[in-house]
Amino acid sequence: MRVLVTGAAGYMGKHVVRKLIKNGHEVLAVDLNHKSIDSRAKILDVDIFSGQKNMYELVEKPDLCIHLAWQDGFVHNSMKHMQNLSGHFTFLKDMIEGGCKNIAVMGTMHEIGFWEGEIDENTPCKPLSQYGVAKNALRQALMLFAQTKEVNIYWLRAYYIVGDDTRNSSIFTKLLQAVEEGKKEFPFTTGVNQYDFIDVKDLAEQIVAASTQDEVTGIINVCTGKPVSLKDKVESFIKEKGLDIELKYGVFPERPYDSKIVYGNSEKIDKIMKNTNR
Repeated sequence: MRVLVTGAAGYMGKHVVRKLIKNGHEVLAVDLNHKSIDSRAKILDVDIFSGQKNMYELVEKPDLCIHLAWQDGFVHNSMKHMQNLSGHFTFLKDMIEGGCKNIAVMGTMHEIGFWEGEIDENTPCKPLSQYGVAKNALRQALMLFAQTKEVNIYWLRAYYIVGDDTRNSSIFTKLLQAVEEGKKEFPFTTGVNQYDFIDVKDLAEQIVAASTQDEVTGIINVCTGKPVSLKDKVESFIKEKGLDIELKYGVFPERPYDSKIVYGNSEKIDKIMKNTNR
């Protein structure tokens, strides 16, 4: 397929681009920064948020658009989320109206807000951060608009992403920074909350597999479906990396919008991956 990837140089984008190329797809890449984009991709110098009606032609008429671009993704209450929302919707609307038949967009578990247990495609959404509110609104507007159009929509809802730890703002990044600064102790929460962790490379594989098939569409949880405690995940990370640092439990409270246990229902992605690996 001819695939447009927005946010192609981002934390997730560079892995998605590589996986697409490995799978034999032609990649058109868009980002403000081109530094991390695989040289085998064709870089397009296009402002996707310009509002130009002929956007589909400007990005060279891809079969599939994987829309990963999102400013301040790690800053959950940044004002940029709502400020940029209409630009995201206009871009996706113009791509569909131009003739793009497959649209995949990165979603987030933060659309849901506070939830205990398993999340599936019918779980009600009551987001508690600006990031969650904006992503939720984009999904609702896109799905509503696409109802009368001949287009496959893949809303790829991600959970807790790990790996490539110097490029994100996670607890793992902060641990590495603390070790680099020579600290021996790391103030932490209780660590008892359980989350659905996925490595960024495995996530890229799921994103590519889900976006390049047409049997399963709509909201797709890109996840493992297996909750693991934050304490266990961080302790194993420290051991795996051989870090000389100790966690000081209970220094910080859990965030009010983090539940005790939350994970994705993986039925859809399991089916996709099974069909892909036949």
